[in-house]
Amino acid sequence: MATDVRLITVRRGWGHSAHAAAGTGEILVEGVAHAGPADAEAAIVAAHEAFQTWRLTPPSERARLLRRAADIMREHAEELALLDTYNTGNPIREMLSDANVAAASCDYFAGIIPTLQGNTVPCGETSLNYTVREPVGVVARIIAYNHPVMFAGSKLGPPLAAGCTVVLKAPEQAPLSCLRLAELLADVFPPGVLNFLPGGREAGQVLSTHPLVAKITLIGSIPTGIAIQKAAAATLKPTLLELGGKNALVAYGDADVSRVADAAVRGMNFIWSGQSCGSTSRLFLHDSIHDQVVALLPPRIAAAHQPGDPSDMATTMGPLVSRAQRDKVGSFIVSAKAEGATLLCGGSRSTSSALKNGYFVDPTVFTGVLPTMRVFREEVFGPVLSVIRWSDEAQMWRDVNSLEYGLTCSIWTQDISTALRAVKMPQVGYVWVNQVGKHYLGMPFGGRKLSGVGREESPDELLAFTELKAVNIEF
Repeated sequence: MATDVRLITVRRGWGHSAHAAAGTGEILVEGVAHAGPADAEAAIVAAHEAFQTWRLTPPSERARLLRRAADIMREHAEELALLDTYNTGNPIREMLSDANVAAASCDYFAGIIPTLQGNTVPCGETSLNYTVREPVGVVARIIAYNHPVMFAGSKLGPPLAAGCTVVLKAPEQAPLSCLRLAELLADVFPPGVLNFLPGGREAGQVLSTHPLVAKITLIGSIPTGIAIQKAAAATLKPTLLELGGKNALVAYGDADVSRVADAAVRGMNFIWSGQSCGSTSRLFLHDSIHDQVVALLPPRIAAAHQPGDPSDMATTMGPLVSRAQRDKVGSFIVSAKAEGATLLCGGSRSTSSALKNGYFVDPTVFTGVLPTMRVFREEVFGPVLSVIRWSDEAQMWRDVNSLEYGLTCSIWTQDISTALRAVKMPQVGYVWVNQVGKHYLGMPFGGRKLSGVGREESPDELLAFTELKAVNIEF
């Protein structure tokens, strides 16, 4: 094992001996390193030692190094995208933008470092009172498998910009692009400032409980987030959690039918097989437009999304990440049928001979979905859209808010009064009106209820990695 932990390359504990391509089921690589508790300990200690110097590094120098990291991500965007395509099954056409999104995030946070300012507080003529913002220390970041390099690149920016050091745990299901990114960035930051761990639950447990870790963050599932929150409580470690979603797209009777149908297809993120916490997987259609929108969904889906080889630029829908995830999605389809939902389209594995060994599920839409059904209440994290008919606005919003999730909501109406009233109703962290799924750097993104703690992609995320210190000087 390397002792210079800009990149920890683990040579023991080969817990995952192979990584398979989700699209074909073929083995990509044998012997991917798998970090254990000792490796996590080594990374944390290295980050803690590096923090003593990095926290004093001038803001302009931190910004310069972050911009260099961003340039490297752009230079190697195609290579990183291809690794993610093979490892996750997400189409190369979609993944090409991920490294550039990560680079843009690093540039953004490099640019707003000067906003980390304190204030002077007038308390009388005999003293000077002011506040300063200081980095919290070692930050552990655990990311999800659906966009590995995008999450890795964008999540290293805010804590490094704030003056913290980072231990980033790559997703267990898809670590390859993160490992390559670690190699590419190995000579950018001083030793120990940025550390990558390819590992699983054991490494995550150490990161959650270690007293030298000042803050831990997660992009992942609600059960994992709850486990991390419980583990972090022993050391009163603050968390930043972006968790699951069971998001609603609500269309009022005056909404443009064609645009709603397009938004419903786009918001489901079929291109990466619905594997997104932000997918608007519950489509609430007013009774007056329900049948018109439903009639448009199958042809729009068929025209836009056909499963195929993820490395082909023509492919517009990838497979699920693993056999286990494919089987889980299949169980939701079975339960929806059993509980009385009507299958509009999809609902089966791809029958193509070229894709028979991959983890493909066709884009699936159920109508007649009721709030009592499992497919309405639980996050599928797959290509399954539930359509709900509504006529009573108050009851519709009760149904929208009846779940433990509270991430996003998309509202469609041509009436500004309706829109301004409606945005107050969903118990979520992010609302679109006549738009769906888009993120904007500078706009805080995050969830309420069990969908998360804290906000990202904005100055709020930068501030989350600082502590406020008050200083009093008597003359």
